[in-house]
Amino acid sequence: QLHLVESGGGLLQPGGSLRLSCAASGFTLDYYVIGWFRQAPGKEREGVSCISRSGGSTNYADSVKGRFTISRDNAKNTVYLQMNSLKPEDTAVYYCAATSVLFGQCVLQQKLFSSWGQGTQVTVSS
Repeated sequence: QLHLVESGGGLLQPGGSLRLSCAASGFTLDYYVIGWFRQAPGKEREGVSCISRSGGSTNYADSVKGRFTISRDNAKNTVYLQMNSLKPEDTAVYYCAATSVLFGQCVLQQKLFSSWGQGTQVTVSS
């Protein structure tokens, strides 16, 4: 059974940085495209970033381009989301998710992702 656990969330001031981790267990991450999604209070969940199986292809929401970087270490069975220059509007619960239906690319379509973590809270506030 696929199991994903997010970590690294926290409370920080605008302009700060955080690195989220998504650790997989029960399966080998190499065979899955991984996405990061977030849900702010009162809003629908939205796609943030995703990374292909090899890490050669990534995709970012316009709102985070140039500030967030996704990466993966298949040897550690972990995907990371480095978040810099954080803004109050980045406040949300961040989820990682996995899909096996994509191959050489990734797309931020939630319906394609079948396994989800429990989420980690990121709060950006002064």
